Amino acid sequence: MSGIRVALVDDQALFRAGIRMLVSSQPDLEFVGEAGDGREGIAMAAERQPDVVLMDIRMPVLDGIESTRGILAQAAQRGGRQPRVIVLTTFDLDEAAARAIRAGASGFLLKDTDPEFLLAAIRTVHAGTSVVAASATRELFEHFGEIAAEVPEAFELLTGREKEIFLLAARGLSNAEIARREYVSEATVKTHVSRILGKLGLRDRVQLVVFAYEHRLV
Repeated sequence: MSGIRVALVDDQALFRAGIRMLVSSQPDLEFVGEAGDGREGIAMAAERQPDVVLMDIRMPVLDGIESTRGILAQAAQRGGRQPRVIVLTTFDLDEAAARAIRAGASGFLLKDTDPEFLLAAIRTVHAGTSVVAASATRELFEHFGEIAAEVPEAFELLTGREKEIFLLAARGLSNAEIARREYVSEATVKTHVSRILGKLGLRDRVQLVVFAYEHRLV
């Protein structure tokens, strides 16, 4: 049984070598490709079709934001499951990381994060969950986010209960925590969250948090 297919886009050869060794050491992960700039990253992802892409933000030729957009757009045209993108950044508060999330990345990690945490993040993202804590996303947008002045019309399409669950999810509560607070089952919360994402045109809970803070809903 093949493992999770992981690729890396980063302009530092030594960093790429370290990540390649780390990922290859895991029995459930498979390192399938690497690139030294964003443009090469798009081509590499198209050829190798990884499940998860680790993406540096600042690179020559094409940065990680545009590379993320290109990789996801190409995958959408091809059909099937899109790769999940984890942005790698040097700074805690990084405007570029926030922009990458808006471009479709599933979250961000610091480049000096613990290796075990990085491995766990790859598995978590592949399973469909974000790797950005709500507090981290909030901090990014409080410092750097472009704030919309008006609540978008799509938000008004949510029912009263969906708005309640939206706000709790935007504050970082898990499905279990929301279920306890709302006196419903976790399955019910999961259904509501899925409907919320669909109505707002969002891919996952990371984008839900981004949406909430961009529009000052929390």
